[in-house]
Amino acid sequence: MGVNWELVSHTPVEIKNFVKTFDIENQVDLSSYAINKTTKKGYEYAENILNTEIDREKDDGRVISKVVHGNEPYSKDKFLEEVFVNDEKYNEIIYSLKTKKNIIFQGPPGVGKTFVAKRIAYAMMGSKDNDKIEMVQFHQSYSYEDFIQGFRPTEDGTFELKNGIFYNFCMKAKDNPSNDYFFIIDEINRGNLSKIFGELMMLIESDKRGEEFEIALTYSENEKFYVPENIYIIGTMNTADRSLAMVDYALRRRFRFINVEPAFNSEKFISHLKKNNIDEHIIEKVINRMNRLNSKIKDDTRDLGKGYEIGHSYFCTKPLLEENSEDWYKRIVYLEIKPLLYEYWFDNEETAKIEVENLL
Repeated sequence: MGVNWELVSHTPVEIKNFVKTFDIENQVDLSSYAINKTTKKGYEYAENILNTEIDREKDDGRVISKVVHGNEPYSKDKFLEEVFVNDEKYNEIIYSLKTKKNIIFQGPPGVGKTFVAKRIAYAMMGSKDNDKIEMVQFHQSYSYEDFIQGFRPTEDGTFELKNGIFYNFCMKAKDNPSNDYFFIIDEINRGNLSKIFGELMMLIESDKRGEEFEIALTYSENEKFYVPENIYIIGTMNTADRSLAMVDYALRRRFRFINVEPAFNSEKFISHLKKNNIDEHIIEKVINRMNRLNSKIKDDTRDLGKGYEIGHSYFCTKPLLEENSEDWYKRIVYLEIKPLLYEYWFDNEETAKIEVENLL
C-alpha cells in the first residue's frame, strides 16, 4: 500500500492541538487519553518510516535532518557551550559511545557528571527528547527484580511477575529501531552490578546486541530477551566515595571510562561566571583559591588524591536576589565546600578549618 505525504505546515503541532484541530473527539467514540495515546503511536510509526527513508537518501549524499517532533534542537555547539570541555574531548566521548555503547563518566564531586551524561545524549539525538532517556540511581539494595524482572506482591496477597525499568526501556527502544535511546545510571558503582544485571551482563556488550544473542530470563524461561542495538548506557561514578570498593573487572571490561575534571581554568567557565554577573575580582578569587585547594587535595596522596578534587559546578549557580558577588561566594564556601572539606579531613579538623579560612 502506498502512502502520500503532504506538507501542510512547517510548525510542529502538539498532540493536544492535533486533537482540537481536527475535532477528533466528536468524530470517534474515544476518550481524550485514548486519542492522545493513539495519535502518539501513529506519529511514532510515521516517524520511523520517514527516518528509514532519510537513512536511504544519505547514501546519495543528500543531507536531510531526521524527524524531531516538538523538542528543542540540541547540537554539538550547544553542548560545547553548556559543558566546559573542548572539541577534542567531545569527539572522544561521541566516539566512545558509538563504538562501545556503554560509557562511564568518572570524576570528583561537583564536576557535573550527570549534567554531561544527559547533554551528550541530547547531542547524539539532535534534540532534547526526554522520551528517549531514562535515568535511575543505583544503591546497595537495588536488585535484578527492580532492574529487569521479578515477582512482586499484590493487594490480594499473591505475587505477580512484573517487568523492571530496564526491561521496559528495552521494549520501548525495540519498537522504535530508527532512533537512539539512552539509559543513564547515576552512581553506577554503588550497586552490585553482577546481581543487578544478572544474565544481561553479557548482553550489554557492544558486540552482543540484537536478536541473534537473545537469551531466556531468570523468571521467564519461555521468553527470550535481548538488548537492542539502539540503546546506549551511560553511567556516572564519584571517585571520592570512600564507601565503595574498587570497580570490578566485569564492569571495567564492558564500559569505557571517561574522566570529567574540574574546569576552573576553562574560558567557558569564566565566561559563564561573567554572564551570571559575578564581579571580576570574585572570579579571580574563585579560580585562584579553588586551584590552590585542589593542588593541596591532589598532593595529599595518603588520604585523598586527584579523585577528590572539588569541581566547578558548585559555582555555576546564579547569585540569589539582592545577593552581591562576595556574599554569593561566601555562601557557596560555607554551605557547599566547607562540609565537604570536613568530610575529607574527618580525622584532622584543624586542616579542614585552615583550608576553609584560606578560601575566604
